[in-house]
Amino acid sequence: MKTKEKTAIVLGATGVTGSALVSLLTHHNAYAKIKLFSRSVSGFTHPKIDEYLVDLQDLEKHKSSFTADEVYCCIGTTKAKTPDKETYKNIDYGIPVQAAKLCKENNINTFMVISALGANASSSVFYNKIKGQMEDDVIALQIPKTYILQPSLIAGKRKEKRLGEWLAKQFLKVFQFLLIGSLKKYKPIHPETIAKAMVWLGNNEENATKIQSDKIKELGKE
Repeated sequence: MKTKEKTAIVLGATGVTGSALVSLLTHHNAYAKIKLFSRSVSGFTHPKIDEYLVDLQDLEKHKSSFTADEVYCCIGTTKAKTPDKETYKNIDYGIPVQAAKLCKENNINTFMVISALGANASSSVFYNKIKGQMEDDVIALQIPKTYILQPSLIAGKRKEKRLGEWLAKQFLKVFQFLLIGSLKKYKPIHPETIAKAMVWLGNNEENATKIQSDKIKELGKE
């Protein structure tokens, strides 16, 4: 019996991890259609791809088009790019939670979102607190297959320059040999590895809801 070909939604296809994910999904036999919800043109051209240029902070307006078997949320910003805290929260918290709510309303049973190591709703660090609040509210929706990926520093090249991130990468390049045992999860991770892990999760079962960087590497077979 032929397996049903699936439809996947990707949020954040213009980012380093999102673009790697789209490339994998378009070449995967399990998927017949890939819907990209973005605020700007992704640059992808493939017969499987349908692109929706929308305000990602107002996804509810596009509920009728937000139908799929799986949703992959690769949305994220930075303090440097979005210094206003309210705007930052609207992106890093608001978009993933709104997407998860649409999954619940439209009976989409698989939702994946990229968070970060250190996410904690009780944290005194604003970035970690917002990610933690997002995680808690996504989990509370009880979507059957919910996976929250918590990568360490992502090692891919970005279009915009991030000085703090670049310095951290240089430091880890020199000292990552010290990151062993329980510290192994803090080693930098490549966006392609995260993307491979997400596709694996979309097509297999994993007991854990929160998946940290070292486990992501295992699933992505880095």
